[in-house]
Amino acid sequence: MEPEKGGRNHIGEIMIIPIRCFSCGSLIADKYEKFLERVKKGDEPKKVLDELGLNKYCCRRMIISHVELIDEIAKFREIM
Repeated sequence: MEPEKGGRNHIGEIMIIPIRCFSCGSLIADKYEKFLERVKKGDEPKKVLDELGLNKYCCRRMIISHVELIDEIAKFREIM
């Protein structure tokens, strides 16, 4: 099954993103879905990050560079 777009996996669960920024410890996970939705609608990523209050470079990096690998890893899990 192909993964759905918008931060959800093939069964509709929210994908995994770190809760806090690795560098400064700011909360970022609650902003990820909003970021994806707005960028998908066509908003400019820089504008969305500014409006979400992600002003530090480290936090912006966490959101922009996040790659969902859960569906790739799930292929190798043991089936019970």
